[in-house]
Amino acid sequence: MKTRAVRLYGKRDLRLEEFELPDIKEDEILVKVVSDSICMSSYKAAILGEDHKRVPKDAAVNPVIIGHEMAGDIVEVGAKWKDQFKPGQKYAIQPALNYKGSMDSPGYSYRYCGGDATYAIMPQEVMELGCLLSYEADTYYEASLAEPMSCIIGAFHASYHTKMGSYEHRMGIVEGGKLAILAGAGPMGLGAVDYALHCNRRPSLIVVSDVNDARLERAAKIFNAEEAKKSGIELIFTNIRDIEDPVEHLRKLSGGTGFDDVYVYAPVKAVVEQGDRILGRDGCLNFFAGPTDTKFSGEVNFYNVHYGSTHIVGTTGGNTDDMIESLRMTEKGLINPAVMVTHIGGLDSAAEATLKLPEIPGGKKLIYTNIDMELTAIDDFEEKGKTNVHFARLAEITKRNKGMWCAEAEKYLLESWGK
Repeated sequence: MKTRAVRLYGKRDLRLEEFELPDIKEDEILVKVVSDSICMSSYKAAILGEDHKRVPKDAAVNPVIIGHEMAGDIVEVGAKWKDQFKPGQKYAIQPALNYKGSMDSPGYSYRYCGGDATYAIMPQEVMELGCLLSYEADTYYEASLAEPMSCIIGAFHASYHTKMGSYEHRMGIVEGGKLAILAGAGPMGLGAVDYALHCNRRPSLIVVSDVNDARLERAAKIFNAEEAKKSGIELIFTNIRDIEDPVEHLRKLSGGTGFDDVYVYAPVKAVVEQGDRILGRDGCLNFFAGPTDTKFSGEVNFYNVHYGSTHIVGTTGGNTDDMIESLRMTEKGLINPAVMVTHIGGLDSAAEATLKLPEIPGGKKLIYTNIDMELTAIDDFEEKGKTNVHFARLAEITKRNKGMWCAEAEKYLLESWGK
């Protein structure tokens, strides 16, 4: 079986190549990859190369396939797993394996397992740990996006609150409480808004701040404040770029009490410090955004830590239960991971898109691995449609869906692109 894949050889060295996969062993599974969304973690691995904790030191001679937000179909099942998996099943994966203390992970560490490929081989530890997950729906992109959604869900589960006189931590956001999502109009912030609106532990107020008008306008178009009100949630989007005192502004939006839960979605010192200063009593600040600067820091009001019981947590990734929750909520139509996606591309665009990820505006970049297609913003479909009938059709479909990617668009792309 030949595969076509983007392989990492070292720092900034990604190559799209075709090569032969070995026959699977009895404890392995051969899969077809259909979609893979690009994660900032893949960019970090590509930049750091062998200095990344998950990338093997010998990647220069034994390159690894990148990409871990993958979904597709099972093709062939080794004898060990024939009672659990069948050819033709749709799958998603939880890439954070933590297998016997190893940091090895699909998309970082394996020669034959990664999302930016047409075919891949699942090593036995993926199945042994229960990280190969079935998905019962028509789309592939939603299964790919279950992994970033699981990171969001994990962050919501990791936040905690206390009760005076008790040492017990009550996990999760405050039900009926006040929630702030700072730098929240980017892809992960929008996923957080979607989850907060539809999970089983909802706040009564969600305030989303950002400094980018276009992103906030898109967010407000996707999430209708009137619809949120019907669920008993006040939803506010606010641009704090030109506000003289953002902290005072945000605290006023909370009714003067401060927020029970604050999520910070950008590794920016000023934003982290804003988050600390808008916490109410027993408020929990979740620092979600992973910095690349090992010395990144910000000021914390320790008076409030002592007398106001404020506290800070940080999360990276989600666990398998979070991933399953994401998949099941998506299958039921409770959340729509497409809110995160702004660009679509083929496998030929994956390497460049990964290396230039911080420079490309917008949200998630979604790769379809069995087609060649220049990475293209959904907003640019209409312009490209003037000379390409396929883009014209995709523009028509996404326009009917608030400018978002959807099942109809994916179906058309997979059936018609290049024909």
